[in-house]
Amino acid sequence: MIDVLVIGGGNAALCAALMAREAGASVLLLEAAPRAWRGGNSQHTRNLRCMHDAPQDVLVDAYPEEEFWQDLLKVTDGQTNEKLARLVIRESSDCRDWMRRHGVHFQPSLSGALHTARTNAFFMGGGKALVNAYFRSAERLGVQVRYDTPVCDIELQGDRFVAAHVPPREVGGRQLPAERIQARSCVLAAGGFESNRRWLREAWGQNERGEWPADNFLVRGTRFNDGVLLRRMIDLGADTIGDPTQAHMVAIDARAPLYDGGICTRIDCVSLGVVVNRDGRRFYDEGEDFWPKRYAIWGRLVAHQPGQVGFSIIDQKALGRFMPPVFPGTAANTLEELAGLLGLPPAAFVDSVQAYNQACQPGTFDHTRLDDCHTVGIAPAKSHWALPIDTPPFYGYPLRPGVTFTYLGLRTDESAAVHFAGRRSPNLFVAGEMMAGNVLGKGYTAGVGMSIGTAFGRIAGTRAAAAAERISSPDEARHDRATA
Repeated sequence: MIDVLVIGGGNAALCAALMAREAGASVLLLEAAPRAWRGGNSQHTRNLRCMHDAPQDVLVDAYPEEEFWQDLLKVTDGQTNEKLARLVIRESSDCRDWMRRHGVHFQPSLSGALHTARTNAFFMGGGKALVNAYFRSAERLGVQVRYDTPVCDIELQGDRFVAAHVPPREVGGRQLPAERIQARSCVLAAGGFESNRRWLREAWGQNERGEWPADNFLVRGTRFNDGVLLRRMIDLGADTIGDPTQAHMVAIDARAPLYDGGICTRIDCVSLGVVVNRDGRRFYDEGEDFWPKRYAIWGRLVAHQPGQVGFSIIDQKALGRFMPPVFPGTAANTLEELAGLLGLPPAAFVDSVQAYNQACQPGTFDHTRLDDCHTVGIAPAKSHWALPIDTPPFYGYPLRPGVTFTYLGLRTDESAAVHFAGRRSPNLFVAGEMMAGNVLGKGYTAGVGMSIGTAFGRIAGTRAAAAAERISSPDEARHDRATA
């Protein structure tokens, strides 16, 4: 029998598998995706948010624990478990040496990358390179890896893990039978339910306009996070945490593909202009705070607009101040022309932009700080970086909500154990997006998802190896045989 079964193939799962193997356990990792699509949402990431008290290799200045905590507290509006959040923060301070030992390389923050040179360590080659490095290290250490192997059911005895069930499936033109895979302990790291349209529909329901908002959501990440395992754990009585409508949801280019658009579809010029809905009206403060702390609220904001669509509008002055997205903006020499090209009502759109322009107050523009360029006498206000949109050509980018991962998950504590009626399972653990809601009740700040996955993946792997060792003792072995 295998010691530790890891279900999932992203950052958290790989961290768990590596830690369990380093602890001496035999490890089997099951990845639902084919090899070419391995890595879950982690393949689309770029960086890890890191606490540090002094400059460290690719990180400049300092980013102490209390500042990290205050940033997280602010973006979540207090909907976070402080004990677990601080655990993640502290773990982020010393994980990079371990990551390097497994082949991950870092580079300085990219120019225009959300002002993160102080707070975030960037992976050289991005998330795909990180995932590939971890898989190479896992295979070198003797971790067994199986692709095209989704898990549809978990077999429990009370709160104790017994086996995972894999459904019949076709792989490479061959029909494979159902399987029952036993292990002494298990780590669940199979992601959220963002690619399950039926579940998203169920969570978001219909709005007052009779629309099903979820029908218009795009998925920034993997198509394989269908939530089947999460739903099964909920049905089996695992304790849950989080609101099913809360997610890391970004405003992305409406022209992005349904799945796997990744970071290059994100629109990063929001704070440099205005955003209007399909009626040509502004609906939120575009300059509320630094973009790394606010970019992930805009998907949800757009989701509540008519048709779940918005438009980011800038002028010539904004060019060169943000990371350009993969699709070019629609350009026009007049606001009226831009409205026609974007399908917006010209009069309402021009009125919105002109009202904003008139409300802009003179100041010293500085996109690297919370400057004094703001609006007066208009709602919604723009708190910072408010420059009139008056220099052609003008540009417009259509927006849709892009779901990265959902926050409804399994409740846990510092042990990473799955809880049943408030009690820890002795041999079933959880990491990554399946438990991120313990730390992220709402909101997001750049790189913290990877911080959570790395911290709890490492904890879950270590704990799972220890649980497997206990179960391998003579007394536990007799118990297993008697109850199998």
